[in-house]
Amino acid sequence: MPKCECRIHTCSRTGSFAIRHSHFARLLFLNNKEMTDRRKFLKNSALFAAFSSLGISVFAGEGGKKKKKGKTNPNSVAGKPLVISTWKHGLAANEGAWKVIDAGGRALDAVEQGVMVTESDKTNTSVGLGGFPDREGIVTLDASIMDERGMAGSVAFVQGIEHPISLARRVMDKTPHALLVGAGAELFAKQEGFVKQKNTLTDTTRKAWQEWMKEKNYKPVINIENHDTIGLLAIDKRGNVSGACTTSGLSWKMHGRVGDSPIIGAGLFVDNEFGAATCTGLGESVLRTLASFLAVECMRRGATPQEACEEAIARIVKKHANFKDFQVGILAITPAGEHGGYAIHKGFNYALHQGGNNRMIDSDYYNKEGK
Repeated sequence: MPKCECRIHTCSRTGSFAIRHSHFARLLFLNNKEMTDRRKFLKNSALFAAFSSLGISVFAGEGGKKKKKGKTNPNSVAGKPLVISTWKHGLAANEGAWKVIDAGGRALDAVEQGVMVTESDKTNTSVGLGGFPDREGIVTLDASIMDERGMAGSVAFVQGIEHPISLARRVMDKTPHALLVGAGAELFAKQEGFVKQKNTLTDTTRKAWQEWMKEKNYKPVINIENHDTIGLLAIDKRGNVSGACTTSGLSWKMHGRVGDSPIIGAGLFVDNEFGAATCTGLGESVLRTLASFLAVECMRRGATPQEACEEAIARIVKKHANFKDFQVGILAITPAGEHGGYAIHKGFNYALHQGGNNRMIDSDYYNKEGK
């Protein structure tokens, strides 16, 4: 008999158990030859009953499904196509994406066109060239994009490019790489015909930077003014999933700092079979936990998108003793069009375009005490 490689997994959010990749699972479904030993059968049946009494679920392998439907988002209904994005600026981004999808276009084209709307908005201080600068007064941009094939492209620490999301897509489509940064990314942009703009601050961001310079006190403030990104996920009429994420990063960051947005698995992750996720907030905490990848893997194991979001936030909270000092929000979707949203603190909201209606939704959150 082959060696058992049984592993027990515990969900940190629910405390439930699961046995996966286990010879124990095979013991429960023996073929006719092995079932001739009645005593062995009775022994295995008793073992199954023992595990069941402990609330342990048995999975035959990767992608096992829960028998009972888990926790769902009260605003979630299955249905596609769908566009969902972080924060109020997501409403306009959703409209841009929906035009592509409504015309029968790819989700990939939709997510790019959608976040380009936000990148072009010079009044937005957390995305694009209108964003708050770093400590040196320089605006640096990060972006990532991922399609239904699992292909991805990213750029980081880019200056003077109006649409870093389009540059990220060129990285995906035209290079063998997944990530280009700094001067190398800007050289590639020039080769691809992107026009580099002067890296000048708007009146709003210049005044804010000058005020910050008086104290030079950096804090990852918990509010929407410092949320630092737009993440957008879409499902097209064919049922394919794609995602995009773009940002000017945290205000007053150290020059050279890169957050989670351009890192595949952190700020964004897409798996066409199980769904997609995107994050917003303090990028360092998302990077340490690979929150988007974690959420999609939870859905792969059978979690609902809401459960997946809550599991990702629970992981961030568990790993950061100072979680009360910063905000992270996460969105997740399934290929069927169900969605989830969750955050550490009150205040995170998102835009959902589904069934002909584009609306804002306030997310549930972890820290109900508000302390």
